[in-house]
Amino acid sequence: MKTRTLGKTGVPIAAIGLGCMGMSEFYGPRDDRESTRVIHRALDLGINLLDTADVYGMGHNEALVGRAIADRRDKAFVATKFGNVRNAKGEWLGVDGHADYVRRSCETSLKRLGVQVIDLYYQHRVDAEVPIEDTVGAMTRLVEEGKVRFLGLSEAAAKTVRRAHKVHPIAALQTEYSLWSRDPEEELLATCRDLEITFVAYSPLGRGFLSGRFTSPADFPKDDYRPNHPRFQGENLERNVALLRRVESIAKRHGCTSSQLALAWLLARGEEIVPIPGTKRLKYLEENAAAADVSLTADDREALEEAVPRGAVAGPRYVEAAMRRVNL
Repeated sequence: MKTRTLGKTGVPIAAIGLGCMGMSEFYGPRDDRESTRVIHRALDLGINLLDTADVYGMGHNEALVGRAIADRRDKAFVATKFGNVRNAKGEWLGVDGHADYVRRSCETSLKRLGVQVIDLYYQHRVDAEVPIEDTVGAMTRLVEEGKVRFLGLSEAAAKTVRRAHKVHPIAALQTEYSLWSRDPEEELLATCRDLEITFVAYSPLGRGFLSGRFTSPADFPKDDYRPNHPRFQGENLERNVALLRRVESIAKRHGCTSSQLALAWLLARGEEIVPIPGTKRLKYLEENAAAADVSLTADDREALEEAVPRGAVAGPRYVEAAMRRVNL
């Protein structure tokens, strides 16, 4: 696997990482044994960046990742997050960026992961009630104590990133970015380039949509949340499938899958971009990894961007309640 450098740290990370969320919830039933095989195979392929969070599966995902890397910690670059708060039933309660919560969350994540230090620690969502300087100040103390190596933010606005970066260097900003979610092109990407921050693109395949495997509600497994997502519903889905067919046509000409084309497009957008497609299947892990070897010319990029113009995708990124947690 090709590598890219994490921010200004000099640390190499895989050009394509692995999002682990779906191994625990949201995308159908769990299969811990298969998920562990996927993590092991990812590490064997050189995909060292493993992305998790304390709320994925209510702690299950961190524990799963921790068990999987227990005998190969040196191969893994572990990123986890804090800030989103859920109750015992899994209901979303809000966002917490207070200093005491930051510390408690870190201690809990370290135990679940079974590691001495977290490689990259993100604030999952920005707390509108707590100055970002206070939250990042608390995260900085974790770095000073050797519990965290590098700091990141997730779904933070450009102005928030700049404020945070003045307190402590931000190594990575994680935000949704793909052919069907191009909002970061307005300001965030320029901010990351200016401050030399790695841009970690989550949902780089549009929650699996750009794979072409989910074009009707019947295509989703049991307990999958995506049929409730605005972009997978009714007329929105029909309009988005029409866009997908354009991507598939271009992918066919390149002799690759639409997933590989979508990932290659992100990689071609800049050296600071690192997509983290999620999967719990070996087949799709290896397919995604091979996208690093798909080369696109400037004309190829332009063709894709014309096929899926900014603003053409139907429906918002999240339901209204979830969008309120995004720092704009």
